[in-house]
Amino acid sequence: MSAWDDLTGQDEAIAVFRAAARAVPGAPGSAMTHSWLITGPPGSGRSNLAFAFAAALLGGDGDDPAAAAAAVQVAARTHPDLAVLATERVIITVDEVRALVTASQFSPSVSRYRVMIIEDADRMTERTSNLLLKALEEPPPRTVWILCAPSEADLIPTIRSRVRTVRLRVPGVADVAALLHRRDGIDTVLAEQAAREAQSHIGMALRLATDEEARARRRRTLEVALGVGAVSQAVLGAAELLEVATADARAITEQRDSEERAATLRSMGVEPGGTVPAQLRSELKRLEEDQKRRATRSLRDGLDRILVDLMSLYRDILLVQLGVEGDLVNLALVDRLRDAAAAADPARTLATLDAVRLARERIEGNVAPALALEAMLVSAVRRPRAAA
Repeated sequence: MSAWDDLTGQDEAIAVFRAAARAVPGAPGSAMTHSWLITGPPGSGRSNLAFAFAAALLGGDGDDPAAAAAAVQVAARTHPDLAVLATERVIITVDEVRALVTASQFSPSVSRYRVMIIEDADRMTERTSNLLLKALEEPPPRTVWILCAPSEADLIPTIRSRVRTVRLRVPGVADVAALLHRRDGIDTVLAEQAAREAQSHIGMALRLATDEEARARRRRTLEVALGVGAVSQAVLGAAELLEVATADARAITEQRDSEERAATLRSMGVEPGGTVPAQLRSELKRLEEDQKRRATRSLRDGLDRILVDLMSLYRDILLVQLGVEGDLVNLALVDRLRDAAAAADPARTLATLDAVRLARERIEGNVAPALALEAMLVSAVRRPRAAA
């Protein structure tokens, strides 16, 4: 099994990267270039494709032992000619990019190339992007940059002009379900439901398929929205949605935080429950600060997942209102979708969808989440026609 096998629904992009990995650098008409940008919606497999390409560049795109060994090292992020910048904070800092740019100047130690990957390159500020730009303008001959971002528009124009962009598509529900069944052994019915409700987001589909609590939180999100029949309920609903997002973020970060703290204490030689020496407390404090930043990012991501689920809900309601029920995301709620569709007209549902989009923008712009959610749910108030 190769690294390409875990990529689903991206045959055209895979063909581009495999051709580049096999090309002779600098040859006339070569498919290889020194800087790439992989774009696509969340869950489309941007990072997975970047690492599959890196494995092919560093070890060759074949079935020989050298390629297999390189693929294992890339998967573990331990290959000596691979450098990765990924962040769980709100932004990528200048210092992080500066360190990566410095590392990019070294020659490869064991491979043809030195590969530099930046995940979530859209989290760079303009100042940080300009620092990276200098490295892209004059790269060492055997250094390859691979950036990942949702769209080209998320990067400054001068960077866009210096990269070759490969756009990923949203994989089909059937493709994602087949991947979950083949790779993770998930029951076909559950895999199909998870893929549909995750809207083909591969990582979220896996989480929904394997975590009952995640499925329960998603169901509760939709029930809260469907239960809003007055402004007072919208206010209470916003508070509950914020609680759901907080619980979701905590579920993702708590265990990891605990494991990181334990590993750090072990590296310091501190026994469980022991006292941390004063001279080592600054290191522990840095870890705690990083974990707080990750928690902030995780909460924001959790809120965005809730809003994406709500967009699927109101999109389903609109389809029911228009008499098109063949492509619903939330099939398990079809009866309640019909009730909600009867309580408003399509224009009102479109206005609610626009309010959800606006709430996403406001939260990304640091508006208090509770206020953004309240404003969004007020627009979603639906009363049965009999009570109107």
